[in-house]
Amino acid sequence: MTSTAVDLTGKVAVVTGAGRGLGLAYAAALARCGARVVVNDVDADAADAAVKTITEAGGTAVAEVAPVGSAEVADRLVDRAVAEYGRLDAMVTNAGILRDRVLWKMTDEDFDAVVGVHLRGTFTCARAAARRMREQGDGGSLVMVGSPAGQRGNFGQTNYAAAKAGIAAMVRTWSMELAKAGVTVNAVIPVAATAMTETIPAFAPFVEAARRGEPFPDFLRKGEGFGTPEDCAALVPFLVSDAARDVTGQCIGIGGDRLSLWSHPEEVAVAYADGGWTPESIAAVWATSVGRTPQTVGIPAPVIPEA
Repeated sequence: MTSTAVDLTGKVAVVTGAGRGLGLAYAAALARCGARVVVNDVDADAADAAVKTITEAGGTAVAEVAPVGSAEVADRLVDRAVAEYGRLDAMVTNAGILRDRVLWKMTDEDFDAVVGVHLRGTFTCARAAARRMREQGDGGSLVMVGSPAGQRGNFGQTNYAAAKAGIAAMVRTWSMELAKAGVTVNAVIPVAATAMTETIPAFAPFVEAARRGEPFPDFLRKGEGFGTPEDCAALVPFLVSDAARDVTGQCIGIGGDRLSLWSHPEEVAVAYADGGWTPESIAAVWATSVGRTPQTVGIPAPVIPEA
């Protein structure tokens, strides 16, 4: 394996939802590689603690406390980066919340709250960052945080899965729109022990064991790509660095010991009928043509080896 140095000295990044968990891991990793970081979180104490963690480790960071979603907050985050450090090179949209319920029990408020933070928050922050990067004229990086739920769906997560799927679609669109400006746009698809994943019953015992200091077993780290937030952090500095200047429009998975590339949606089976299709002709060939191997849905539960 060859080694390529990732040096972010002189670069400035905003990381939303960076007070704890994955967001803090991303912000700390960026700072370790030399970037100056604006730590955003809705929790002032968490944001201040994150800044302290980063600065005590030798990094440079400031806190900006605000709930993402509105255009005003997005502009405020970009303005803070420019005011503190003179420019903006990377926007990492990690902020998120959960309001899990099955479809028939999900309220309008549940739906709107999650979509507002994840989807609208990603949109407004990316838009504000893109405007600044285009004005600067020397490129940049948008790193949007997705989820396996957005790639495959997940029971009880209509709002979250829809928002994360929307983020993946926006990434593909923005990578085309911002290519001429030299701005790369990618989605990180992390899998880690966080407050969001510890509610999944299959992972809960392992998350609890990790809290007691026990390492995640090898079958989880490799087979499921499941580990700590820190295991997911390396991908973000890479995507912000010059080493990834040709990487754009991608959904990239990381977790545990595993790094992966998610496919884009594409046709997997095709059939033709001269003159077009009728309901009856579709029914006659469905099971033996395009419907022969239907696509699976949902996030597979981890396969726990027998003792």
